[in-house]
Amino acid sequence: MTTSTPVPPARRAGQSQRTTSLVDRDLRSLWHPFTQHAVWPGDDPLVIDRAAGMHLWDTDGNRYLDGVSSLWVTVHGHAVPEIDEAVRRQLGRLDHSTFLGLTHEPGIELAERLLATAPVGLTRVFYAGDGSSAVEAALKMAFQATAQRRRAGAATRPLFLHVAEGYHGDTLGAVSVGGIDLFSATYRPILLATRTVSSPGVLGAGRSRVERAAEVLAEMRAALAEADGRVCAIVVEPLVQAAGGMLTHDVSFVRGVRELCDEFDVLMIVDEVATGVGRTGRMWAVEHAGITPDLMTCGKGLTGGYLPLSAVFAREEVYEAFLGVPAEARTFFHGHSYTANPLSCAAAIANLDLIAERGTVAHAAWVGERIGELTASLAARDGVVEVRRIGTMTGIEVAPVTERTGGAVCQAARRRGVWIRPLGDVVVLMPPLAIGDDDLTHLCGVVEDSVAEVLA
Repeated sequence: MTTSTPVPPARRAGQSQRTTSLVDRDLRSLWHPFTQHAVWPGDDPLVIDRAAGMHLWDTDGNRYLDGVSSLWVTVHGHAVPEIDEAVRRQLGRLDHSTFLGLTHEPGIELAERLLATAPVGLTRVFYAGDGSSAVEAALKMAFQATAQRRRAGAATRPLFLHVAEGYHGDTLGAVSVGGIDLFSATYRPILLATRTVSSPGVLGAGRSRVERAAEVLAEMRAALAEADGRVCAIVVEPLVQAAGGMLTHDVSFVRGVRELCDEFDVLMIVDEVATGVGRTGRMWAVEHAGITPDLMTCGKGLTGGYLPLSAVFAREEVYEAFLGVPAEARTFFHGHSYTANPLSCAAAIANLDLIAERGTVAHAAWVGERIGELTASLAARDGVVEVRRIGTMTGIEVAPVTERTGGAVCQAARRRGVWIRPLGDVVVLMPPLAIGDDDLTHLCGVVEDSVAEVLA
C-alpha cells in the first residue's frame, strides 16, 4: 500500500511567503532522517535560516535556544569566529586531497592533538566521516586484527557482544551491535550475528546502579563462556546509552567490561561518538572509569559542530596486527573519498584549541551540575518518571498522556522559543558545552513549564 505525499499544512499566522514556499518545496522533494513524513507536515516544519551563539533563527525571524546542540554536535555555539577563520584559512590553502597514500598537515596535527587527550595506550588515529562510519571501521578492525593475530588455522571469532538499548549508528554493522528494536528489527535478516546482554541502565525495582552493573557483568561473563571463544569484541557506550533514552550506568560496569575483555582475550570497543569531547564533564567518558579500551570511536562534537568528521583511536597492538608484506593482504582495506578532509581537520583543530584555552571541559562539568540543580523540582513532579543525567547529557522521562507525549513537550518548548527533541517520551537536554547561566536557566525553566503544560 502506498501513501501519497501529505498535503502541505495551512499557512500559519505570521508565516512568510518565503517559509510557505520553502516548506512546500521540501515536502515535494526531500526525505528527512528519522522523520515520519505522514505526520511531519502537521508539526508545522521550521525552516532554519541562520545561527549565532546559542540560538537558531527561522525564516520568519523567530529565535530558538538550541537546547540539543543541533543533535549533540555544537560545542562553543554557532558562528564561532575562531573556527570560521580556521576553515577560511584552510580553504585558501588546500580544500581536499585523498588520504589514500597521501597525507597533509591538518590530518597529522589533528591526530597528534587527539592522541594527547586520549587515554594512555591509544596510539593511532584512523579517520572516518561520521559516527556510524567510525563504528563500522572499528568493528572491521576488531575482526580483522583478531583473525590476523591468531595462529594460522585457528578458528575465527565472528561474533560481537553488545548491550541492549545501545545505539551505535545506522550502517549495517553499527545496527547489528545496537540494541533498540525500533531501529534494528526490520533489518534483522541482513545483520551480523551477535550476542546481546541486558542494559545496565535499565534498573528494575529496588536495584542500585552498582547492583545492576554486577548483574549485567555476570550475564556478560556467561555469554562469553557460552560463545566458547567465538567473540572477537565487546561494544559498549560508556556511562550513558544516549539514544536508548539517556540510560545511565555505574562506572563499575565499564571497569568490569575491561576486566572481562582481558580475561577472555577479546577486544574492547568503546563508542564515544555521543559521550566524547566533554559531554560527560570529562574529555572522554572512560576517564570516569580510569580504563583504556582497545578501540575508541569519536565524532559529533569533534569539529565543534561545523563539518562531518569522526575517528577511531587504536592501541598499538591492534595497529601492528595489520603490518606485513603486501602479499600477505594484512592491509586494512577500508576508507572513503573524503577521509581526513583538510577543512574538517582544520575545524577540529580550532575546536580543540578553544576547548583548551577556555577550559570548556571543566565548564561542561559545571553545566551538568547546574542542570541537576535546575531540574531538581522537575524530577519531583507527578508524571515525571525520572531525570537521568551524567555531565550535560540529560534525559527527562515523562509518563505518556498522549500518543506522542515527548513530542508534545518539545512542541510546547518550541512555542516558548526553545528547540529540543525527544527520544520517545524522554525529553533530551544537551545544550552547547559553552552555554552560560542565563541561557541555561531559561532552557530548564522552559522545559519545566512545557512539561507542566503537557502533563496537566
